[in-house]
Amino acid sequence: MVKVDVTLITTQKKHKEMSILERLKAPTPKFYRVLRNLGLCLAAAGGVLVATPIAIPVAIVTFGGYLIVAGSVATAIAQTVVSKENY
Repeated sequence: MVKVDVTLITTQKKHKEMSILERLKAPTPKFYRVLRNLGLCLAAAGGVLVATPIAIPVAIVTFGGYLIVAGSVATAIAQTVVSKENY
């Protein structure tokens, strides 16, 4: 006979029921808030490099594109992290 802990099952179900919108609205831990803000800064710096009105080398424009992608991904991932106490 196998005993099953009911609280573990209900806790796991609660994790699966959290939608993306609920995750985005839930409070984010401090470290990930800092990471989110850093990602926003990277994306903004990349945008400045890509949209510069003067002629700059192609390598710098390409690097700006990479900064935009890296900053956007870091921001999106950091925003969806939820602390253990909230779920």
